[in-house]
Amino acid sequence: MPRLTSLEDLKRLKESAQREIKVRGDTGTKITVGMGTCGIAAGAREVMRAILHELEVNNIEANVATVGCIGLCAQEPLVDIEQAGAPRITYGKVSPEMVPTIISEHLIKGNIVAEWVVAKGTTI
Repeated sequence: MPRLTSLEDLKRLKESAQREIKVRGDTGTKITVGMGTCGIAAGAREVMRAILHELEVNNIEANVATVGCIGLCAQEPLVDIEQAGAPRITYGKVSPEMVPTIISEHLIKGNIVAEWVVAKGTTI
C-alpha cells in the first residue's frame, strides 16, 4: 500500500475501498490469482494483466484480488473464479492466451471450461 502523506491521499484510499466493496456486492464475482513466488515464476503477473485487460475490453466489473501461494505449485498459475450462487472454480496452468476464453465462456456465457479446471467448489 502506498504511503499516505495527506488527507487527500486518505480520501482517495477511502473512495477506492468503497468502490471495491460496491463492485463486490453488485457483481457477486471475485477472481483470485495466486501470486506466490511459484505463481509469479510460472507467469501469474502476465495472467493477471490479461485478466484485467479482458475485463476492461468486455466492460465487466469484478473484484480481482491476489493471494500468496495456494499450495498447488505444479498447477500454477492458478485462477479462482467465484460467482454468487455458484461453486468456486479453480483453473490451473493458466496462460495469458487462455484468459479470453475463460472470461468469455465462464463469466459471459456461464460455461465452465472443464478441461482447465483443477478444483471445483473447494478452497485449496
